[in-house]
Amino acid sequence: MAERDVWILGASMTAFRRYPDKDLIDLGSEAAFGAMSDGGVSIHDMDVLSAGNLAEAASGVGQRLQKQIGQTGIPVYNVANACATGATALRCVIMSIASGEAEMGLAVGLEKMGKMGLLGASARSDKKVFTPDGRYGAVMSVEGRVGTTLMPGVFAQAGMEYAGANEGVGFEQFAKVAEKNHAHSTLNPLAQYQKQFSLDEVMNAEMMAYPNTLLMCCPTGDGAAAMVLVSEERLKALSDAQRSRAVKISASVMTSDPWTDSDQVQPDVNTLTRTAAKKAYEQSGVDPQDLDLVELHDCFATAELLHYDNLGLCAPGEAGKFIDERGPWRDGTIPVNVSGGLISKGHPLGATGIANLYEVATHLRGEAGARQIEGAAVGLTHVIGLGSACVVHVLEKATV
Repeated sequence: MAERDVWILGASMTAFRRYPDKDLIDLGSEAAFGAMSDGGVSIHDMDVLSAGNLAEAASGVGQRLQKQIGQTGIPVYNVANACATGATALRCVIMSIASGEAEMGLAVGLEKMGKMGLLGASARSDKKVFTPDGRYGAVMSVEGRVGTTLMPGVFAQAGMEYAGANEGVGFEQFAKVAEKNHAHSTLNPLAQYQKQFSLDEVMNAEMMAYPNTLLMCCPTGDGAAAMVLVSEERLKALSDAQRSRAVKISASVMTSDPWTDSDQVQPDVNTLTRTAAKKAYEQSGVDPQDLDLVELHDCFATAELLHYDNLGLCAPGEAGKFIDERGPWRDGTIPVNVSGGLISKGHPLGATGIANLYEVATHLRGEAGARQIEGAAVGLTHVIGLGSACVVHVLEKATV
């Protein structure tokens, strides 16, 4: 049986913030109800529910969510897959619909991380970043050193290896990524931080793990994002208004690290992304240069620069040139992280993967307001969960 096409019918996300007065299920319910309302459907239309969360993954988050949004007896998947958790939860619904088991389903990514994130006592609680009003808040990081297996060290080392292998890549190019994303966030009311920083401010901020300074690292946060997905057959039976805003999922690909005969302990973030991207482009028939915008996994500025190359957004080895020429800015050749990215939008782990799709879908619908990429018709989302997993989706504006 051939797989069926799957479409985004409804999408919603909470602002990424800290919510001391809301619990995890409150946030998930807000996003879930928002997505269903956006799609003009209710919980009674859902054939499957998938919930992505890390902090309370063992507690049956999906079933707890049902108690607040409606218990209808449908299958519930609880998903935990590091930073790729939300995107993986979405894939569970995609696969259910594509296989013919479901006609419509709801995917929710939800997380409450607080100031200490998911790192517990090992986190450095004294690390700070600016909030939109100029105050400080915690950053998602630890005392990382190049060569460690902690996230700051992993991505610092990956960045330095890329810089060593390619001309025109150095501290300034990595810092330019954060300068861009902080600037983009000022147009996104859902972003956790909406404060612009100069390149000098980024470069002179406290060093976390060279070359990533404090302002080049994503913060912790709370939030949720949700999507209603539907089969093409069911979509055709809905109203003109519903069909007119639907967005096609042209590719959905997940990869993990292959086995290698090596004593390397560092996760291979490059192969993960390159493999997923290649399969996604083949599955969708889309070329990287066809992309009107990209939301990629910029947990650190070094990560974003690497993925320009890994996703084929620039010529091999020319990620430094791409950022120097402002290619990934809103007015560039392929805008990247116009939401502000994880660095400014925030990174509540379970919510991130779906939030990335929310951003791209909103642009393809022409509903992104001040940050709208005019004429956007094709977009890509990318997320990495080190453990390891990489998920890439290609979305297209299309008519049924």
